[in-house]
Amino acid sequence: MRLSSKIQLFLVILLIAGFGSCKKVEKFPDIPRIEYMSFTSLYNPDLEIFDRGVLRFSFEDGDGDIGLNNGDTLPPFNPSSKYHYNLIITYFEMQNGELKEVPILWFNPQTEQYDTLTLSARIPNLTPQGINKAISGEIQDTMFIYNFNSVYDTIKLEAFIVDRALNESNTISTPLIVR
Repeated sequence: MRLSSKIQLFLVILLIAGFGSCKKVEKFPDIPRIEYMSFTSLYNPDLEIFDRGVLRFSFEDGDGDIGLNNGDTLPPFNPSSKYHYNLIITYFEMQNGELKEVPILWFNPQTEQYDTLTLSARIPNLTPQGINKAISGEIQDTMFIYNFNSVYDTIKLEAFIVDRALNESNTISTPLIVR
């Protein structure tokens, strides 16, 4: 092989390596971060009320450990743990000009008692395949928002997520929502 051929081959390899390294690798902190995007109230024509809503937010996480598998029910993700749900949603009502956290109660005909309805949910495992585990995207969660036991019509929601390392994201809030 002549010297100029070796130089050309070296330059071609250098160019290929240079282009291959141009792929942008996403880097985020390992603590998840979320950002509020929107909330859409859904009208129920049978009941003639807005009884459900869709919360939409974006997320990013550096190590991609967002979400749980169906079988993740042992501690710390067991049903009685605060980490059973990884999307934590708190419901507030505007009562006499002040926001108050209130439970949403529904009557359980089987037990003939009121039960507390949770808005929190379990996000499924979103960990990407491959070496780079950094992840970002959008999540939409549809939830029941009507409190049949309340005379107040204005609500607000707060939400945060928890990753599998039990890191809690920042908290997002909806604007006031009139049902």
